[in-house]
Amino acid sequence: MKIKRLEIGCKNIVEQQKFYRDILGLEIHESSISSFELHIGYSVLFFRQKENFTPYHIAFHIPDRDEEKALKWLKNRVSVLKFESDTIIDFKGWDAKSIYFYDADANIMEFISRRNYNCESLKEFSEGSILGISEIGLATDDIQEKHHFLNANCELDIFDGNFKNFCAIGNDLGLLITINSTLKTWFPTGDKAFNSEFNLQFSNKGKQYNMQYKRNKLQLLDSLKNNF
Repeated sequence: MKIKRLEIGCKNIVEQQKFYRDILGLEIHESSISSFELHIGYSVLFFRQKENFTPYHIAFHIPDRDEEKALKWLKNRVSVLKFESDTIIDFKGWDAKSIYFYDADANIMEFISRRNYNCESLKEFSEGSILGISEIGLATDDIQEKHHFLNANCELDIFDGNFKNFCAIGNDLGLLITINSTLKTWFPTGDKAFNSEFNLQFSNKGKQYNMQYKRNKLQLLDSLKNNF
């Protein structure tokens, strides 16, 4: 599953633009008073001002074994979130290591370095080292229903987890991190998992998909021009 475009809500367009442009050093594209987008490697991340905004969890791929470089780079820009005393979280079962931080809307953002998604490392880590969107969190009250939809319509399989609390759906290239919002909070902060709405464009097994998550329901779309 390769995530090509993700559209999410935004609480404060101005502050988010400042964060991604001035702190992370990313270039702003297609900016207006109510929206903007970022081109991050092979992915586009689009923000739209939204009433009743609730935060998201999003992860970005970084090159394999670049987590130490990424941590040093991030520490000069943001407060890195810890799990217990760790700033780099080792997911042994996934053969991956992650670093977490908040953006200006208190979205939980993640850099993930996967041993099964290899990419050549540059000498120095920079904003140009971010390869693309790796994960989007999908909070719901029915994980099994969401998996059935994704499997039947998009041929996406379980990567890890179960239908009770947590289920990662997809593969090393891209995942929907599906959790039960009535039973589980977001790792590593314990923040409440809201059923935050999004639009998603991705490819899987040679096919292209446009999908919307709205009012706790998944739906395939002809395009991503629909508001969420």
